[in-house]
Amino acid sequence: MSTHYYFSWFNGILPEGLVQWLQEDIQDRQSLVMISAEPSNYEDEEINLEDITEWTWLHRANLMFDEYHFIDYRMPKEEARQRIQNASVIFLCGGDPVQQHDFLAEYELTNGIKNSNAVILGASAGSLNMSAKWVTSNNAAHSVEIDSIYDGLGFDPFAYESHSQRDYASFVQGYLFPLSEEMDVYAAEQESAMRVKDGKIEIMGPVYLISRSKIQRISV
Repeated sequence: MSTHYYFSWFNGILPEGLVQWLQEDIQDRQSLVMISAEPSNYEDEEINLEDITEWTWLHRANLMFDEYHFIDYRMPKEEARQRIQNASVIFLCGGDPVQQHDFLAEYELTNGIKNSNAVILGASAGSLNMSAKWVTSNNAAHSVEIDSIYDGLGFDPFAYESHSQRDYASFVQGYLFPLSEEMDVYAAEQESAMRVKDGKIEIMGPVYLISRSKIQRISV
């Protein structure tokens, strides 16, 4: 069973405790594969890793890899699938969760990620797409006309919600309550993370558990 990390968003360096977790879990540092959540938003042919926030987090945490690969529409489908197959760590980046969801399907990356033995990281949109289900909603600051529930990769049997502009006040409004009747929802403020290792959930930072329309902050 691989280890999964669900990041909300971090405006600076990763917290020391989270870095310790990552240093402990990421022993194989041959290949880091990052998957864009805005795969169409490119102009330059070359990728500048320093422009990718998620790469910066790991770099500043002294998590270095022999190879770095960034998957978006610039990379051919077959190469993308091969990079996933050989990855030590797969990082689903933040951005637009719907774009990333559709991109994973179009590039046929879903099965490769789910079957990988790599450590799986997600940030914001990436975390949503790692979970079993997630909600897109006007109340969640998404530009959508109607609320929709999306199926994620389903690494773990819960739904997830995360964004730097969302907090307890927005969660308590109830847009996640219908989904919480179906499964537990973990709703994260920024500067938080969840680690799921061998089925055990560990929390760092402000995360709320919403279950059957009741919300509570998880003690950490």
